[in-house]
Amino acid sequence: MRAGRSTFAPVDLEAAPEVNSVLDSLGVGRLSTGDVESLFGRNENWVGTTSAGVGVFVKRVSLDGGAEDAARRIARSRTFAAIVAGSGSPDLATPELIGFDPSTRVLVYRLLDDARTFAEVASDGELDSALAHRAGRATGALHGLDALDAEPPLDRAPFPFPSLGLMRALPMRGFIGLTFAEVTLWQILHGDPVLAEAVTRLRRTEGEAPVVPAHCDLRFDQFLLSDGELHLTDGEEFRWADAARDVGAIAGEWLYRAVTGLTGRATDGDETGLSRSEPTHEEIVARGVREMDRVRPLIGAFWSGYRSARGAADPDLAVRATAFAGWHMIDRAMATAVRGSRLPAVSRAAMGIGRNALLAPERFVSALGLEEGR
Repeated sequence: MRAGRSTFAPVDLEAAPEVNSVLDSLGVGRLSTGDVESLFGRNENWVGTTSAGVGVFVKRVSLDGGAEDAARRIARSRTFAAIVAGSGSPDLATPELIGFDPSTRVLVYRLLDDARTFAEVASDGELDSALAHRAGRATGALHGLDALDAEPPLDRAPFPFPSLGLMRALPMRGFIGLTFAEVTLWQILHGDPVLAEAVTRLRRTEGEAPVVPAHCDLRFDQFLLSDGELHLTDGEEFRWADAARDVGAIAGEWLYRAVTGLTGRATDGDETGLSRSEPTHEEIVARGVREMDRVRPLIGAFWSGYRSARGAADPDLAVRATAFAGWHMIDRAMATAVRGSRLPAVSRAAMGIGRNALLAPERFVSALGLEEGR
């Protein structure tokens, strides 16, 4: 799907013979172990140029959620690729899905040359208002797609997170193996009934909102810039859902980066925003205010682009999106906690800001840059 600057891992294709088996069946040549790399991620993947000269991104969908979950992810990925490719929208593109094999859970995409994610572009200080506006138009175009006759049919199952059950308690199998940072995080969440009530309210309002074809896993890593063209990738969670999920996730990405210090300085791999020493609470607040002033116009440009492509949207979209931005802050703190022995101060700060946005989203709409014309 992409060839860029992100960290690659060594790979042994002999351990995954199904990769070349699927490539052979598609008639695009074979990959050689010496010429293949792999991106770190949830799913196994292989990046390289085949013997026929075709650049490919090959992904094998994980069985972490079981066989049925993997099958649904493949179906959603197929639907996403098909309706985006068939939309004819000048604002929306995605890497070509060359082929797939459900029996081996393998998807084969055409590789984008020299692609950079929004995370990389932002870290280089090159994510400007024009590019943010384009991303907004792409998201608005996605939400406006005609997916009623999609094949496979677009999934109507509600997105499972945030989970109201997990906000009450973790199952034993979920508790075993948690890092100390995760234990700390869940202690904070389980000791906050007011936050749990706000999450319940968000899920209720989401359930009452109009649904659109939504990405449901929209992050900076899902936007790729290649040869000046913007691509939206990874449709594993694509389904009918509240548009506020996607808008809020992107606004939350900018907000999270402002608080953690990832905007235009640290690489995306430094999820804590820390280098050698942990900042004080006062330093976090000062940096967050300064960086939020800088990224608010970018969120505003995204929102302007979204509305220009989408047209009329429901009047409460901006408020729900602000609440989802708040949840995104907590969700990103969870991702950080998975990899740490302790919960950093910046993650705690992000959770606190996310909590405020969840509790009273209508008060933070303008602070996020989502107010005008909402």
